[in-house]
Amino acid sequence: MRDGENIRQVAALGVDWIGMIFWDKSPRNVTMIPTNAGIIPDRGSDIGDFKAKRVGVFVDEMAQNIITHVVNFRLDLVQLHGHESPTLIRNLRRTLDPDICPGIKFIKAISISSPNDIATYRTYEDCVDYFLFDTKCPTVGGSGEQFDWSILEAYDGDVPFLLSGGIGPDDAARVKAFHHPKCIGIDLNSRFETEPGLKDINKLKQFLEQL
Repeated sequence: MRDGENIRQVAALGVDWIGMIFWDKSPRNVTMIPTNAGIIPDRGSDIGDFKAKRVGVFVDEMAQNIITHVVNFRLDLVQLHGHESPTLIRNLRRTLDPDICPGIKFIKAISISSPNDIATYRTYEDCVDYFLFDTKCPTVGGSGEQFDWSILEAYDGDVPFLLSGGIGPDDAARVKAFHHPKCIGIDLNSRFETEPGLKDINKLKQFLEQL
């Protein structure tokens, strides 16, 4: 997300995390300076107690740029959606926690199209806090396409994960029917947008009520 008022409206629905993409090839790329654009609501301000955590999404970005965005946008979590190495993630954590951003969490996105893709998690399981399983596609996420969730039965790791990949307004029953002991939440993006980066509040509200 990248519009301050839209962020406030979505946060008021009670969502847990708000995502902001910092990748110049994305139509959702956040380019504004947060203090000037008002993109980030102050905690406990105009919408009451702003509890949503802030997730910054990066794709093969330089470590220093990630650190700068963590500071400027007061990020709580970093989601890595490219080919980042475990060494990079460990170095970022050592740099940020505890001196710059105590307790910051890391999410590694893994693109899925077949059971063989699941095994990628083993490369990262000792350096991230969460996985995000998304649909493998020519773009880097945001395709609106789904993968076969039954593939995730092959995931036997201990790291919790988020279910992603084209979840839309008509998928509430399908989400409710999905069960995995390590699934802690779902990622809602392109199919709830009126345009890239702008969420349809009514669609989100109705979907969350159905869940």
